[in-house]
Amino acid sequence: MAAKGERTVPVELLPRLRLARDHIDRHYQSKLDLDRLAAVAGISKFYFVRCFESAYGETPNRYVLRRRLERAQDLLRFANLTVTEICMAVGFTSLGSFSSKFTQVVGESPSAYRDRWAAHGAPTVPGCYLFMSGALDPAGTVAPREQDRDLCNIGEVPGEGQGVTFSA
Repeated sequence: MAAKGERTVPVELLPRLRLARDHIDRHYQSKLDLDRLAAVAGISKFYFVRCFESAYGETPNRYVLRRRLERAQDLLRFANLTVTEICMAVGFTSLGSFSSKFTQVVGESPSAYRDRWAAHGAPTVPGCYLFMSGALDPAGTVAPREQDRDLCNIGEVPGEGQGVTFSA
């Protein structure tokens, strides 16, 4: 039984809420509106917001923001991209709002976060490779092409027992 003031979500609605959450996870970098997310779940947008928050402990908008910032953190740690490229790749349209939200949630600016991780000496993936491979294609318009590999000076796939090398 739910505590006073606590909302419960009907069990039969949970799979539809999971569909909407999975949709967010797959399309976090796109413009997501509440009407579309509610349509994925098959319920009204106002009921969707209440149920989503009850089921997952945060509103759909907060969940989208968290997923975008988590992805931005990954890219700042491991990709050789500018802060602006990362901002756009994860679905923000304004560098200022991205930087302020990132700083508010993470506790340091995106540049400071990247610099702190770079001090550990971890290798980064060249940004051009991420874009050409389609790993970072917010618009979903780029198909990877074999002839584009030379533009990034990416080494050939080595034989067994060797590591992949990237040219600068």
